[in-house]
Amino acid sequence: MDLCVTIKGVSFLLQTGMGILGNTVVLLAYANIIFTDPKLLPVDMILCHLVFANLMLLLTRGVPQTMTVFGMRDLLNDSGCKVVIYTYRISRALSVCITCMLSVFQAVTIAPAGPHLSRLKAAFPSLVLPTFAGLWLLNMAICIAAPFFSMAPRNGTIPAFTLNLGFCHVDFRDNLSYVINGVAVSGRDFAFVALMVGSSCYILLLLHSHGRQMRQLRRSQSGGGESRAAKTVVTLVILYVVFFGIDNVIWIYMLTVEKVSPVVADMRVFFSSCYASLTPYFIISSNKKVKAKIVCAAEQDQLSANAQESNDK
Repeated sequence: MDLCVTIKGVSFLLQTGMGILGNTVVLLAYANIIFTDPKLLPVDMILCHLVFANLMLLLTRGVPQTMTVFGMRDLLNDSGCKVVIYTYRISRALSVCITCMLSVFQAVTIAPAGPHLSRLKAAFPSLVLPTFAGLWLLNMAICIAAPFFSMAPRNGTIPAFTLNLGFCHVDFRDNLSYVINGVAVSGRDFAFVALMVGSSCYILLLLHSHGRQMRQLRRSQSGGGESRAAKTVVTLVILYVVFFGIDNVIWIYMLTVEKVSPVVADMRVFFSSCYASLTPYFIISSNKKVKAKIVCAAEQDQLSANAQESNDK
């Protein structure tokens, strides 16, 4: 195994391993929170769903990609490729949609109350679950073409307009279907990114123009919580937009060529998975409830280990 392949393999392994670990820890923390307090706040419901989507993304793309880089072949048959690619496409779509939902929700939460906005704020918690259902249905419909074009790798020359993912091929067969798929996916992504950027800019404008009021609100528990949550959301959006930009520059390049190099496809996978891998650690560092559950679990494990050690003595 040459040095380039080793570096690529270790990079994917670290990214995927750390991402799966972080997202699993956050999901377990939220499961513990639900067990003790069944009524989750809307922002916690959104974060929990975001972490779940990111975990599915890493499992369906990061894991097989890492195994392929290390030389494992024939991981999936045609049916397996269809399921994995379809699940990955939906998970990736949900990641951008739910990040956008989080940004819009936070913008509405901290916006100055008015007659119409007050009713929207009151109704927002009841809209979270229906919005989740709508996003799932929307993205399942947009990504429905993926299973029809996905197949296990074949021996011989790779046809034109085929995305070589290593563990699977996505063969669009002609330029028209290749471009239509790219435009549909990119159009959806850019629409949601534009909405999340707009709502985040509105959040920043509110935080800036009402700095004195926000400082006063920070002295109270609720005001400080809203301010911290708003800054957390803006940071998550900035993180997503950076990696989204890199991902789509590579994606646009891939749409302009008939045969995509595996190296280019690997670069896109790596950068598109960075957000899913880094998000849980940012949530752990910024969300007090999640951090408290993790610290509490760690302390209980330490106490159990100390008690076991004392009994052994």
